[in-house]
Amino acid sequence: MRKSQLIFIASMLFVLAVFASYNLIRKPSELSKEQLIMEVVMQGIQSRHFSPQNIDDKFSVRVFDMFLKRMDNSKKFFLQSDIDELNKYKQKVDDELNNTSLEFFDQVNTKYEKRFAETKAFYAALLAQPFNFKEDETIETDVDKIPYAKTEKELKDAWRKSLKYQTLIRYNDMLEARDKAKAKEDTSAMAKKTDEELEMDARKKVLKSTDDAFKNLGELDRTDRFNLFIGCIANVQDPHTEFFPPADKANFDIAMSGKLEGIGAQLQQRDDEIKVTSIVPGSPSYRDGRLKAGDIIVKVAQGAAEPVDVSEMRLDKAIQLIRGKKGTEVRLTVKKPDATFEIITLIRDVIVLEDTYAQSFIINNEKKIGYIRLPGFYADFSGAGGRDCARDIRTELNKLKDAGAKGVILDLRDNGGGSLESVVDMVGLFIPQGPVVQVKARDTNPTLYTDKDPSVTFDGPFEVMVNENSASASEILAAAIQDYNRGVIIGSATSFGKGTVQRMYNMDDMVNATYSAVKPLGSVKITMQKFYRVSGASTQLNGVTPDIILPDAYSKIEYGEKEEEFPLPWDEIKPTAITKSKTSFDLAKLKSNSAARVSEQKAFSLIEEQSVELKKDRDNTVVSLNLEKYKSEQLKNKEDNKKFDELEKTLTGLDITNLTVDLTRIESDSTYIARNKELLKFLKKDIYLNEASQVMMDMMK
Repeated sequence: MRKSQLIFIASMLFVLAVFASYNLIRKPSELSKEQLIMEVVMQGIQSRHFSPQNIDDKFSVRVFDMFLKRMDNSKKFFLQSDIDELNKYKQKVDDELNNTSLEFFDQVNTKYEKRFAETKAFYAALLAQPFNFKEDETIETDVDKIPYAKTEKELKDAWRKSLKYQTLIRYNDMLEARDKAKAKEDTSAMAKKTDEELEMDARKKVLKSTDDAFKNLGELDRTDRFNLFIGCIANVQDPHTEFFPPADKANFDIAMSGKLEGIGAQLQQRDDEIKVTSIVPGSPSYRDGRLKAGDIIVKVAQGAAEPVDVSEMRLDKAIQLIRGKKGTEVRLTVKKPDATFEIITLIRDVIVLEDTYAQSFIINNEKKIGYIRLPGFYADFSGAGGRDCARDIRTELNKLKDAGAKGVILDLRDNGGGSLESVVDMVGLFIPQGPVVQVKARDTNPTLYTDKDPSVTFDGPFEVMVNENSASASEILAAAIQDYNRGVIIGSATSFGKGTVQRMYNMDDMVNATYSAVKPLGSVKITMQKFYRVSGASTQLNGVTPDIILPDAYSKIEYGEKEEEFPLPWDEIKPTAITKSKTSFDLAKLKSNSAARVSEQKAFSLIEEQSVELKKDRDNTVVSLNLEKYKSEQLKNKEDNKKFDELEKTLTGLDITNLTVDLTRIESDSTYIARNKELLKFLKKDIYLNEASQVMMDMMK
């Protein structure tokens, strides 16, 4: 057994021991379920978090501010007087948590329900009358710059402006559509409508969307808001310490493993109906063949049990009924597009979401280049033998070598991370052996995670692509490759800057059997460690800076971990000795050649221009509600976008194709074919990948 596994098991046993001793103190009758959840989350964080906050007035203010902000993030419900009344709790939340009191939460919840009901009663009246788009009026779109309304009159006016802005957007779109229809001598009803009729249609659309929004908000109950409160208690520790209600934990597992147990239908809620949008190839729904995209699910039954009507149920709750353990039966009452009804019985199975897994392609140049796209560092934490990204990357590398690839590009753009152990194994595919990352828990010496396998799967020229959304495990891999001089890191920005490690704990395991009646409690994800490069520097906040940096549209906008609330600080520890790779390339020359190519490409010049405009738009948060001024601004934006549209037509497409060995699987299903076609279309026009391939060609000279 690995040393890292032994460390994890030991830490887990310690946590369980802490909770076991704790939860004998109180009887179930002394705590409500909410109080129990609050105590278990607090106890877990205090005992295991890397750097837990002191439960004091400073902590109290953080929870207070975050909860109120998340309860009313648009400042369209609470009045300033509500906030003033609640301010008495601002430095008492810590005391309430210590005493398992829910008084603050109860007060916020009560006030919110009251204001929600009041607001729901008046927004329709504001949309009943035409808006005047000729007056010179503006709206502030940055919520942080907006104060709470002092009176109900001010609140109504804030809603009026917001609804007017939404109507303006739709009204302008309709005017443009009508003008295009007239230009084409269209005789449709749209072409004949007056300005007044279009304005009325726009208001009707806004009314419908606002009705839907209030319906969705109205379906959130006390439990949902309590979960939000507990989430704030966790998030003030750091951005990645989180509370997961049972259903949210299931979604987290799906994202991490790329698989779920269910029927294989992707769903969407629209107009109070749960509609099937697509069928996952190879799933029970696909094999059965009766459930189709466009069908509406009306009722759900478990085996022979009585069906449950889901026609007006929240999508997340309906999904919980439809998903289930492999081998169990579910009966769906489905409304077909021709309005007929059909009962479809399916046996649930494991559904594999192929888009979450590694995919490889060949870039056909003078020398073939392998390209691997890795959306996340997935792993099967259940130990059930599911797919692991390190094993998959090894497979893809071998396939690429067999196809004649002389160099490999690993794309970690928008890869938010995942399994720590998998990234250690993955780095080992490119280096003989050695330390990969240092991991430090609270009040302990760092643990060295090392690749001990002397074999190397791929020893040729290697590149790693990153951007501002490459985080966590992506940063570990990029940092290790950079520290070993094993390859070149290329990207449009410094990576995200998440240098922390989390563990997920099932809270049901943290209380004894006497609490069975109130289970399930949910799960808590706790930041327990920080990781450090072999050089000793943390990637926390600072991220990984690419060796070759390409122009980025968001380069002038602050982004990443440093912009999150309450991130842990950057620091460094003692470096560890490694044997660096002997490079076959001159990095300075690669950078110089890349800079020369970039300076000559109009696409990158336009991106530089766009970065200036995006920064300007971000800083200018006041929007005109005057139609002519709004039109003028939109026209300017369209002209700017036209530059990119015209440029895209002139771009020489990258010659990138599927591996021959993958074609049989891809061509086995029309859904796979369509998705693959769209992905290849995107990759062919990807200017960043194009430049990465040019850098690779320089590396192979």
